[in-house]
Amino acid sequence: MSRQKKELKHVAIIMDGNGRWAKARNMPRFYGHREGVESAKNAVEFAYETDIRYLTLFAFSTENWNRPKEEIDAIMDLMVEYIDSYVPKLKKRNIRLKVIGNNRYYSDSIKEKLDWAVKQLEDNKGMVLSVAFSYGGREEIIASVNKLLKSGVKNVTEEILKKNLYTYDIPDPDLLIRTGGEKRISNFLLFQLAYTELYFADILWPDFGKDEFRVAVEEYNKRDRRFGKVK
Repeated sequence: MSRQKKELKHVAIIMDGNGRWAKARNMPRFYGHREGVESAKNAVEFAYETDIRYLTLFAFSTENWNRPKEEIDAIMDLMVEYIDSYVPKLKKRNIRLKVIGNNRYYSDSIKEKLDWAVKQLEDNKGMVLSVAFSYGGREEIIASVNKLLKSGVKNVTEEILKKNLYTYDIPDPDLLIRTGGEKRISNFLLFQLAYTELYFADILWPDFGKDEFRVAVEEYNKRDRRFGKVK
């Protein structure tokens, strides 16, 4: 595939609609999450094939811990299964993995598995896949400010704060995609999305494939990004 017409370094995706996808088929929500994992794999493949350098997937929010225990346990089991089966392919693709979020909520087994996956891929030099897991934008900003205050910083600038976010080593997203028909950012990358182009799709996440991703990129290529300037 050819490179994008307009520079597109970083795409972030809010993968919404797994539960509604399953409900529409009279199936438990877990089936929607399993199909959602397949869509996530397709998104990674599309980004890899089209030279998108950074891809960030919103997998699980801090608010999601309030869901029923049965659903949370199923998601955790699916996460482990996904890591075990997909890390070898990511390694072959030279893709590095970042996990962003608050790990104090993780079980020891989940933390060990995520740490293992990151370690396996840390030397890769290609695309960076960031998975936002147990992530909340407000919490990220507050944690960063508290970290700076404890270090003795008296004046918090935008640049200093940015260097202390979970995403300190990757650029801000150029494009945010949200599926599922909702038109909000749901506490995701609040600081980083300041000048990001937003694309909302009505399609539920399990039905979001490479063709739908391509449509979002084509829409992005039509946008005129001025960053507050006049052209």
